[in-house]
This record gives sequence, C-alpha cells and structure tokens, in this order.
Amino acid sequence: MTPGGAGVAQRHDQPTGGPAGRIGIGYEPGGAPGACSAVVAGPYGGNDGTYAPDDASYGPVMASRTGDDGTDRGAAPEIGADLASHTADEVLADYLHQQSADFLRSLRLHRESGSDAESAGEAARQLRRAARRISATLHTFRPLTEEAWADQLRSELGWLSGTLAREQACAARRERLMAALQRLTGRGPERSDRGDRTGRGERGKRGDRTTTGPATSSAASSAAPAGDPDPDGALSAGAARAGALLDRQLTLARTRAHSAALQALGSSRFHAVADSVAVLASEAPLARTTAELPADEALPPLAEQAHRRLAEAVAALPLSRAGYPYNAAALAADQRQDAPWHQVRMLVRLSRYAREVIAPECSDLRLAEAGRALEWHRDAAEAAAAAAAAARTPRIAPATAYALGVLHADQRHEVEAARFAFGRVWLPRTPDRKS
Repeated sequence: MTPGGAGVAQRHDQPTGGPAGRIGIGYEPGGAPGACSAVVAGPYGGNDGTYAPDDASYGPVMASRTGDDGTDRGAAPEIGADLASHTADEVLADYLHQQSADFLRSLRLHRESGSDAESAGEAARQLRRAARRISATLHTFRPLTEEAWADQLRSELGWLSGTLAREQACAARRERLMAALQRLTGRGPERSDRGDRTGRGERGKRGDRTTTGPATSSAASSAAPAGDPDPDGALSAGAARAGALLDRQLTLARTRAHSAALQALGSSRFHAVADSVAVLASEAPLARTTAELPADEALPPLAEQAHRRLAEAVAALPLSRAGYPYNAAALAADQRQDAPWHQVRMLVRLSRYAREVIAPECSDLRLAEAGRALEWHRDAAEAAAAAAAAARTPRIAPATAYALGVLHADQRHEVEAARFAFGRVWLPRTPDRKS
C-alpha cells in the first residue's frame, strides 16, 4: 500500500442486511403526466400517433409494460439470456473484474506512452472510460455492495476522471471555437457561396470596416454595433483578435489542466485509487448476501430504478418547447437552465451502464443517441461560456467583443439544436402539422 491509501483500498467488513433499497419495480402512481409514455416508451411510428415501437432500430432491450389499470408504465430493462443461471454476486463481480482489468491495462499503457502525447491521450480516455463504468456500477447497485468501501472508491474515481477530463475538454473546446469562428467569418466555401447568393459579395469588396461605437458582448449576440451598416465587416474585423484571445486563454487552461493531471497521477491519492482498483480486480466489495440472490431477481429492479430516475428527470425538462425548431429557448446564457440537461446526461449514462451489466449482449441505440445529443449540448454550452468569459476581458476592442458575442450566440444556437435532437430521440413522433 502506498501512503494515502488508508480508507480507500482497505476492506471494511461491515454487516449488511441484504439488498436494501431494492425498489423501483414498476412506476409508482402520482408521477408527472405522460412521463412514461412520452419519455420512456419507444418512438411512435404510426401515422395516427399510436404507439408503434421500431424494434429494428432500437433492439430488444426495452419491454413495454402495462399496469392493472391499463396505463403504460414505461419500459423495463431486458434481462440477459444468461442472467437467470447466475447469482447476483457472480454477475456483478465478473463485470467489475473486467472493468478493473481495463483500468489497470490503460494505466500501464499511459505509463508506457512516455512523450507520445497521442498515445497518452488515448490511454487517458480508456482510463476514464473504465473508471466511469466502475463508479456507475457501484452507484446503481450500491445496495448489493459493501457500501462504505464502495462509496469511498466511487468518490475517488470521480475525482480522477474529472481531473483527467479537463485537459481533453480544453483542447476540444478550443478546436470547436476556432472552427466556429472560421465558419462565421466566411473563410470557408460555404460562406462564399452564400455571399454570392445574397449580394454581400460585392459589398465585401468595399473594404474592411471596423466599429466606431461602443458595443457589449450581450448586444453583439443579436445585432451589429451601432452605426455600422456592414455586420459582416465588423465580424471579420474582430474575429482575428477574438480568435487570438480565445486561443491564449484556452491554451493556458489546457496547460494548467495538463499539469494538474500529471500531478494527480503522481500523487499518493492516485496510487491509493490504483491499489483499490487492483483489489477490485480480484475481489469485488459485495455484500455477503449477494451470493445468495439470483441475478435475475436482484439486478433488474435496481437497473429499472436507475431508468425510472432518468424518466422522471427527462419528464421535468421543457421538451414540449424544445421540440420546436428555432424556439430560441436556449439563447439566454443561464447556467440554471443548462443544469437539468447536464443531470439528464449523467442519468442517461448510469442507465446505459446498468444495461451493460444485466444485458451485455443487447445495446440500446436510443440511450446511445440520447447520450450523444446531450454531450453535444454540454460541449456547446461550455464553449458558449468560454466565449462569454473572453468577452468579459477588460479593455478589449469593441470589434473583438462583437465577434465574441456572435460566437456566443452561435454556440447557444448549438445548445438549442442539441435539445431539439434529444427531443427527437425521446419524444413520440407526431404527424406533420398542416400548414
């Protein structure tokens, strides 16, 4: 054991009273109206709007269930083919052993990568992938584990995954914003064609124009600076300096994140986490009674409970408005309106990983598509926040602030598009409206 490992890798044999918390068999009454049918059930494929799941698209993972009163109670996770012949201890231990082995293998690859930044980055991604799955499994199936030991390990894995993710996030954010600036300023062929169609190509030949009046980033997100009849020229004038400012800030943030990751990987805290995962690779911290429980009775209710939490969180989202394109609901830069969507992204991940445990041979394409849409939402929201932070830099030129405001608005439009895409995955398909 390395220093700092006390309380992390050490097993605590605490008496447990069985799988406490095994609730969630079905949807309790009193939930949000339509939460199960509109959020949990599969897509509506009928022309009349009736329920018609597309089994070819989503696979045999979701099984629709109907209550005694005839109402749809959502979809239950499909039980794996081999689940009935094993105990809960065997299934959970096998999955945790596999993910722990992947964690240790990725750690070895990271150490062997040396100065190869690309190999080190790929190893770090695989390390985070395994850490997320271990943490999610310990969270979802917590009543079947030794809770004190599992909670400590889950907390430490969350710290490690978050620390390693910051460098990659800064690099991806910089690339995203630079590409958006290039697209907005019309240096690509798409913008040139549009300029020819709208007649702005001739206007652009009159020469570059810069703004002469003051402008704030909030005003710039919707209109050009006062007194400038050519918004394209104002955007081009400030885009170069805005790009340089963003590049400097995000490169600095990435450098700091890289230093923090290296420091974390060399700390006693990380070695304690590695020791805990090494213990997990040979002996899973499961409750004594888990070995006596059939897997098909103990695991699906907990996976369904994770799915129900996801359904309730999605039901609380304003999907009725997000389902309309160009609704402008996401243009306001308010972290409070983004937080519920970020929470749903985490719950989608928990539900998807729970399905990997109970039905590894089946994949839910809808959860995968929803996760990608919400990752797009997160990336766009964080990029918009970075543009807004850059616009608050003291003593920047009005043209630079205007370009950053346009960039901020562009990324908030991406947030809106991601919400629309998520709604298309989860909400029922309705017949096209008649104009």
